[in-house]
Amino acid sequence: MIQNEAPVIANSLWSATANLASACPALTDEVEADVAIIGAGFTGLSAALHLVQVGQKVVVLEAETPGWGASGRNGGQVNPGLIENPDHAISKFGLQMGLRMIAMSGNAGKLVFDLISRNDIQCDAHHVGWLRAAHNTAGMLNLEKKARQWEAHGAPMQRLNASEAAQLMGTEAYIGGLLDPRGGNIHPLNYALGLADAAVAAGAQIYGQSKVQAITSDGPLNLLTTAHGKLRTRKVLVCTNGYTGDLIPGLRQTVVPIRSVQVATAPLSDNLRATILPGLHAPSDTRRLLSYFRTDAAGRFIMGARGAYKPGATRARLAQARAVTTQLFPQLADVQWDYEWGGYIAATADHYPHLHDLGNGIAAGLGYNGRGVGMATAMGKVLADWAIGVPKEDLDFPVSKMRGIPFHNLHRLGVEATVARYKLMDRLGL
Repeated sequence: MIQNEAPVIANSLWSATANLASACPALTDEVEADVAIIGAGFTGLSAALHLVQVGQKVVVLEAETPGWGASGRNGGQVNPGLIENPDHAISKFGLQMGLRMIAMSGNAGKLVFDLISRNDIQCDAHHVGWLRAAHNTAGMLNLEKKARQWEAHGAPMQRLNASEAAQLMGTEAYIGGLLDPRGGNIHPLNYALGLADAAVAAGAQIYGQSKVQAITSDGPLNLLTTAHGKLRTRKVLVCTNGYTGDLIPGLRQTVVPIRSVQVATAPLSDNLRATILPGLHAPSDTRRLLSYFRTDAAGRFIMGARGAYKPGATRARLAQARAVTTQLFPQLADVQWDYEWGGYIAATADHYPHLHDLGNGIAAGLGYNGRGVGMATAMGKVLADWAIGVPKEDLDFPVSKMRGIPFHNLHRLGVEATVARYKLMDRLGL
């Protein structure tokens, strides 16, 4: 179970099958660092690891435990690339920065698997590619457009007809697909725990149960205060994503937290396992309210979907995820369901992650729009570069001004209205 979480989203498969976590005691002293990192998810842990490897003294402060948030709850899909296609990035950010963003996001999967290999992280990693499944002709045309644009930047893409897609997935529900060999899948919580272990082994300090209550100036330094300790530092990296609060005024209003949920079966029999995802891919489909699914190391089937904010609505979405499973794979109609859980991703208005220089030696990276395994890991590296003084024009992601989303206080109503609209459009095949 996920500790200190609402029961409706706490029964996590990843927590139940996590590796032994290293001790991360609470901060109870006054310490100093070159760089302080707030949040021990993929962004913060990647930043910590990259910083200590170049000689920086790093302290990470985590309100709960490493990987407690979305980093330890997601589907474990390592999805390369941005939400928007490459041409859009160049049009929005210019040729030079657009190309940097394309390279950074396209190589995000490689970065993840390289970190896993170099640090011997045991997280059931499968570098088998990311499989996108087209649910209708419009979805296939969008995948074709995506493939052409990425191929123009040297990315190998494999188009799949209906038969090839069915062979890889074990369901004939899709008319085709696209396989991006740069992706794959992992056990996300064990990846987070492995990053934490690697960062500590390299010299970082990580404190759990150490929520930062305030950041104030202390001469040329920043002073971070927790319930029982203090941390003085030159630079601060805020890496809280969908769990961003009001520590930095206005930062929470730049993203919308959206709940994603998952359900998982008991381990399937060998006969059932042979009929579903034989290549261990983790597909996601092209619906607006997409489904994403996979199996784990023990052969459990996992289905993910968009969640809801209230407990009753969340239970309904969990039931829908189980129903979608049996629509795609009728052979799973009588399986036992053992786990159901969820967490918050952070969505941005423009569908791009955001990198903010907040002044006074403080920066933030957040807003991965559901692609946090690869993009958060890559953003951590960019934040590490920022912290050691790489000029903003040489970073691999643009530094943007912090802009709040209009009517942010009504975001729950807006999300539910959007979900209802997308559900109708998916039903109509639009």
